Amino acid sequence: MNSFFLALIIVALLAVVASLALGLFVMVKGGEVNKKYGNKLMQARIILQAIAIGLFVIAFLGSR
Repeated sequence: MNSFFLALIIVALLAVVASLALGLFVMVKGGEVNKKYGNKLMQARIILQAIAIGLFVIAFLGSR
């Protein structure tokens, strides 16, 4: 079960990094694209971080 949660945590962390990188790229590019997607990408990053932390807590509590 630990390896399952480890795999889920890794996938969640990669998704966080991808959304952060894409959000930064859009912000640097600026213009209309930033106005349309910048806020949504950063909100997605926050949600993905919450999921990653939740998985980490579940894995930690399950390993006790």
